[in-house]
Amino acid sequence: MIRIQRTHARTLLAAAAVLLHSPGQAGEVEVLHYWTSGGEARSAAALKEQLEKQGHSWRDFVVMGGGGESAMTVLTSRVKSGNAPAAAQIKGPTIQEWARKGVLSNLDEVAAQEKWDSLLPPVVADVMKHKGKYVAVPVNVHRVNWLWANPEALKKAGAKLPSSWDEFFVVADKLKAAGIIPVAHGGQAWQDFTTFESVALGVGGADFYKKALVQLDPAALAGDTMKKVLATFKKIKPYTDKNAPGRDWNLATAMVIKGEAGMQLMGDWAKGEFVAAGKAPGKDFLCAAAPGTAKAFTFNVDSFAMFQVKGADKVKAQKVLAAAILSTEFQEVFNLNKGSIPVRLNMNMAKFDDCAKLSSNDFVSTAKGGALVPSIAHGMAVAPAAQVAIQDVVSLFWNSDKMSVEEAASRIAMAAKTP
Repeated sequence: MIRIQRTHARTLLAAAAVLLHSPGQAGEVEVLHYWTSGGEARSAAALKEQLEKQGHSWRDFVVMGGGGESAMTVLTSRVKSGNAPAAAQIKGPTIQEWARKGVLSNLDEVAAQEKWDSLLPPVVADVMKHKGKYVAVPVNVHRVNWLWANPEALKKAGAKLPSSWDEFFVVADKLKAAGIIPVAHGGQAWQDFTTFESVALGVGGADFYKKALVQLDPAALAGDTMKKVLATFKKIKPYTDKNAPGRDWNLATAMVIKGEAGMQLMGDWAKGEFVAAGKAPGKDFLCAAAPGTAKAFTFNVDSFAMFQVKGADKVKAQKVLAAAILSTEFQEVFNLNKGSIPVRLNMNMAKFDDCAKLSSNDFVSTAKGGALVPSIAHGMAVAPAAQVAIQDVVSLFWNSDKMSVEEAASRIAMAAKTP
């Protein structure tokens, strides 16, 4: 089955290459993205290589900033000036916002040829569509609710990888007593929010998460379970170090890689940093679902929205870019570098490590069981304005010595009403 799919994909790409090498068909693709760290940069390079093999001219438009906020600011400016890139790294509800402005390309022709509806889980395909038409293509699936750990640090502290929040704090105390920073963290709002959503999922469960952080139910946002979530979340901070404020996420991951810190709560893009540093899963680093979340999955899907471009050559190049992203070859290479898992169904996972295999299995099982939920911290769950408003409250609470859990819960409920 996989061999047939790969052969089909190679045939399609070969045909595309012939078209692109025909007179007047080779075009330039300008791609806006914010993959700048080691594992991310290697992943972007893999896509660039895939396109250049087919006769494209790739223009890299990279914007620094792991969370993508800066990239969106730059993109808005480019679109308003009538100079949009051919493709831009956009995800979640933000795709719909751009589509409503009438600036995205219709990819249904490519989707029909490549059979995207049968290759993608419906929950993912729906995110890529506007009014039933494809306007974006997904690249991968990230699991956000991961816990990463240095096995040597745990051994030195006489501790094991925790599976519950109670165990987490016991391990954190042991690491601290051993002179190791318990939790590597970067004090940036999006990183605070990433930690918060894993706590919310672990303390409240998938049903609470969906009600509070996807549906934005006022009672759930201000209720007792949210207060317990906030108390648990805030309890983590004393286990971070004084230099955490402003630290980039990959530098926090480097602390775990070096053994300076014992654990990190971060999505599976962190694995790309371990791999880029030559570390092996199960030996040099450990991965597990964040405490209390083994049977749930917060997903973050990277995707490229395709903007309307002028010129037959650029349109053709853009379409081949879209097709190439979901090819089996690229899905494998890209996700091996990125630390994520393929978004395309029925992929052969033989080359992937145990962390990725666990993620892939959980992705499928939680989709069937209803515990597959979109990441609010990474732009998959709610409109951007509400996301930012809630994130601001969460980060303020994390950094405040005076805000109570009651006040924080109330303020989160109010922030959720942001239009």
